Amino acid sequence: MHVDFWTPVQLSLEVAAISVSVVAILGIILARLMARARFFGKTAVETFLTLPLVLPPTVVGFLLIIIFGINSPIGTFIEITFNHTIMFTWWAAVIASTVVAFPLMYQSAKTGFQSIDRGIEEAARVDGAGEFRLFFTITLPLSLKSIINGAILSFARALGEFGATLMFAGNLPGKTQTAPTAIYMAIESGNLEIAWLWVIVMIGISFLMLLAASVLK
Repeated sequence: MHVDFWTPVQLSLEVAAISVSVVAILGIILARLMARARFFGKTAVETFLTLPLVLPPTVVGFLLIIIFGINSPIGTFIEITFNHTIMFTWWAAVIASTVVAFPLMYQSAKTGFQSIDRGIEEAARVDGAGEFRLFFTITLPLSLKSIINGAILSFARALGEFGATLMFAGNLPGKTQTAPTAIYMAIESGNLEIAWLWVIVMIGISFLMLLAASVLK
């Protein structure tokens, strides 16, 4: 196959990998804080954190444009600092994928943390374990299966992101064109043969991701 065929697939894998790295860190931290927290408004906060899971991708893309666009404070700061807007760049695709994939990581990690017997953690505290040591030697290992499962599902979600990426990062071949946007453009141009090839590759990767997640259950 021509090298250009693999470019969108490679870009999708790279974007998904970076996105999963970010959501894994943020998801674990926030899930740990929220798993046992009790405060007024917790339900509203958790609803906000998982909102991208149910929002239409175009809404997510629109909000990202508002937040990071050149007319926003964040967008202006980025343009002044880096002499370039973040829209229609590789990093825009990463941000879009990160936003839509985060809820899956957060929910999985929180489920894993909540499933741990609090008596085990309390016993470790009695024995003198600090919170840092407790987290890395007891809490994290006991919830690792849920965390890995969340990472796999987040990777699959980031890999298949289309709507928000198309709006926020655009469809620049070799730069921001991921496999989903490449499939869309191939269909629009009537090139069904290459569209089918991309679809088969994406189905294969997604199948392996879901298979891995199922094995871990």
